Amino acid sequence: MLKTRSNPPVSIQITPMRVPEAVPFVDPALVPDGIGIESVAQKSLLVYPGEPSEMIVQVKNLEQRTLQLSLKVEGNFPLEWCQVVTEDSQIAPGAQMEAVLYFFVPATFFEDQEAINAETQDRLLLNYRCLIDVYIEEDTEQEQVQQEEFALYIRPYTAYMSFLPAVYREVDFMSRFMQIFEQAIEPVIQNFKIMWANLDPLTAPTALLPFLAYWVAWPLDPIWGIPQQRRLIRRAIELYSWRGTRKGLRLYLHLYTGLPLDEDILQEADKHISITEPFSQGFILSSANLGENTVLGGGQPYHFIVRLRTDGKTIDETLIRRIIDQEKPAFCTYELFIERPSQE
Repeated sequence: MLKTRSNPPVSIQITPMRVPEAVPFVDPALVPDGIGIESVAQKSLLVYPGEPSEMIVQVKNLEQRTLQLSLKVEGNFPLEWCQVVTEDSQIAPGAQMEAVLYFFVPATFFEDQEAINAETQDRLLLNYRCLIDVYIEEDTEQEQVQQEEFALYIRPYTAYMSFLPAVYREVDFMSRFMQIFEQAIEPVIQNFKIMWANLDPLTAPTALLPFLAYWVAWPLDPIWGIPQQRRLIRRAIELYSWRGTRKGLRLYLHLYTGLPLDEDILQEADKHISITEPFSQGFILSSANLGENTVLGGGQPYHFIVRLRTDGKTIDETLIRRIIDQEKPAFCTYELFIERPSQE
């Protein structure tokens, strides 16, 4: 059973957490009798599609007895947009209860054809009427004791309004008008902001790798994986500048194998990528020890040894030799040793 009374035992105060910068024209047809248009326009909540918005409701008990209250929200909007959260349903005499109305409009609101006004079928309804009804529950009876109304405005978010003088921001139509330009221009601006990522071989789309490789005259070989190609293109200029040196060869082998450079290790033989040259003074009387530091006839000139400690990684020896042949001086010879961990 539902009944009402003329002297409400409670008072309601509503506070929107997001208010519009400009109050649109309020259609008199949406305003019930006895309520001024200005009062309805001042109590408004702005909602951006895809972003939550809140309305705080404060209900105060004006009577000298504890009341059992319940809130109900209604209006000409889809009820699934609103969720009511209350602290407690009982209010002590003179106490106050707070409730929060959570509004969430789908992000596809402006693209959804169902949002078009069913009556006119020619325009999108952006302004909605909302009612908050407060009921006192006593036994099996439910009595409506207070009602408050506010407006719900659905607007597209636009950051371009901050570029306009204040006098233009006071016009509600301007935010919707500026959104047209924002949707057309903003994608271009965002693409420009991430242009650096398209020019970095580590983050560029795979389809752009041949273009970036052409910039640095790096030959792409299908034998290389995509991650390896990205690293090689990015450091191609550095490889060119150090070609023919120990540092350049070590860097190239590091980019392919992924083995550490071990720049903090002083002893060359202890590094994962070891490149040594077997220099010797040959057989010199009075300073050489036979069997320790003597080589008859001296060492092989322009010769070096490459030793890789794989630590279990799979390495293509043919490709390693191809890299060394490409990077070493033409007159040099070398030996390659790949140390793989023994399987016990």
